[in-house]
Amino acid sequence: MFLLILFAGCSDSNDDEELLAPVISGIEDKYTVLEGDELEFTPVVTNDNYSDYSWQIDGKEAASTLKYTYKATVEGDYTLAFKVVNKGGSARKETSITVVKRDSPPVISELEEKYSVDAGTELKLNPSVISDSEVSYSWFMDDKEVAKTKEYIFKVSQPGKYKLILKATNKEGVSEKELSIIVNGEIANIETSVYTIISLETPSFLTDSENIQWELLNSPSELYRLSDKNTKTPMFIAGKEGEYQLLVTDGEIKSTMKVIVKKSVKKQSPYISKVFDYLPAPGQFVNVLPEYKEGDTHADMVKKAQEWLVGEDAWMITLGGWGGYVTIGFDHTILNIPGKRDFRINGNAFGADYGRPGAPFGGSCEPGIIMVAYDKNKNGIPDDDEWYEIKGSSNFSAEKEPWYSYAVENGNDTKVYRDYQMTYYKPTKEAPEIIGEPDNPNAYMTIEKYIRWEDNKNNNGYKIKNVYHQQTYYPAWLKDNQLTFKGIRLPENGINEGKYVPGINEGSTYYVLYGFRYGYVDNYPNIHDNSGIDIDWAIDKDGNKVDLPGIDFVKVYNGVNKENGWLGECSTEIERGEDLHMLGKSIETIK
Repeated sequence: MFLLILFAGCSDSNDDEELLAPVISGIEDKYTVLEGDELEFTPVVTNDNYSDYSWQIDGKEAASTLKYTYKATVEGDYTLAFKVVNKGGSARKETSITVVKRDSPPVISELEEKYSVDAGTELKLNPSVISDSEVSYSWFMDDKEVAKTKEYIFKVSQPGKYKLILKATNKEGVSEKELSIIVNGEIANIETSVYTIISLETPSFLTDSENIQWELLNSPSELYRLSDKNTKTPMFIAGKEGEYQLLVTDGEIKSTMKVIVKKSVKKQSPYISKVFDYLPAPGQFVNVLPEYKEGDTHADMVKKAQEWLVGEDAWMITLGGWGGYVTIGFDHTILNIPGKRDFRINGNAFGADYGRPGAPFGGSCEPGIIMVAYDKNKNGIPDDDEWYEIKGSSNFSAEKEPWYSYAVENGNDTKVYRDYQMTYYKPTKEAPEIIGEPDNPNAYMTIEKYIRWEDNKNNNGYKIKNVYHQQTYYPAWLKDNQLTFKGIRLPENGINEGKYVPGINEGSTYYVLYGFRYGYVDNYPNIHDNSGIDIDWAIDKDGNKVDLPGIDFVKVYNGVNKENGWLGECSTEIERGEDLHMLGKSIETIK
């Protein structure tokens, strides 16, 4: 038998043109031939220019002509190389030749081990089969016979991974070739509404796959979050209506889906919509912000806190001393947008007009620690939902705060306690000693040993009752004689800087409460970017960074235990809460 491999040859020999290196084409990468047959090669050489030719078989010279006829004499695998050299340079092309022994089972070639196609697209499979006797064919897909022809057209509409086997049979035996075909396609669309977290399900044909990855391909807005992208159940949320196209893959199968986001049926507010709990620690504004009335219960005070905090025109409430807290919610999920601050809880922090020269920002900075949660069980209340800590700049150490050396020099307690616990004891007396004329407001003196406290670090002390606020500082609606809080205690940030204030003698009292760099409530003025909070700062109970799609609930508690002279205790105050994205405010984060 004689096999003729025909190619069109050409010779470029224009002496007026620049001499270029030859280029070889017309030779395949692999050939299979029966023992005793021949292959005729007529390659195409571009930029021939009076070239010299060389053919080698396994490194041995075989011919020096442009055309070459290979004779398959002995079974085996061989390497055939064709080399062209001229004044412009050289070129080399290698091909492998498999010589098959006669009276052998069929040899199947020109089929790849893996193919990738789109769902519904035809894939024409036309193998080369070498045999010296008649061959019968069988194609099997997932162990089911689907064709009896040499050529097979593969076409399926369902994305997934398919196994295809070709069996070629002659009188000498059976040969098999197994193919893996990846079918990519689009899976069912999902509908949702703006500001709503949905869980995405990995399609059934990928459930047994590892290393699942999700990616957003196209979106009508930057207001979206795809979290836990390397899991089988990521979460998605968007703040603008439209079609969002997502890709899911295990590295082989690629499938897309559309998430169609519609407007919300209910009108949504960018401000706080609910107060779930409120319990301040003893402090000078307790029972005033909001106001306690005789007979009010805990539920009554929670309701009052809600009346003061809900909406755009919110009023300020106090959290009192260390540990005092409030738990609030929004009527939608606040998106966690990568690289942006996501929400803000206003306070009453402000900068000082006086202080040491060149000092960092400070004034009245009374940082509240932030906890966040999303409504995982979708019941609208923070019950069984996991809380995450917003990792502010000093939640683990304050050594990077620009005022840290001042605090150390001043003798402040600069430790961070992450397992802190403090118990306050109900005061035994409320009225201060009166010196001078009762009608003179300066006659009222403070109570230095007013509300006793103890912590779990073998420390104790008293909250001081000052001359400016005469009501009880202990939450009046509580019947218990002691009140315990747990959480993180931040370093003392208040320093008496009276000696730096012009016109005030050294030794006078002028406390500056220095600001922490980021991550707290009532720590920077409300108009300052550092009052904004990035949900991506959230960590779990073990200190690990978490990938939250957004949050529905916020808990704020006072993080500092410090008396500051006539200013009184460090007490976190909060006011309006804001969804920055819904309000169209774009504030870059701190990484």
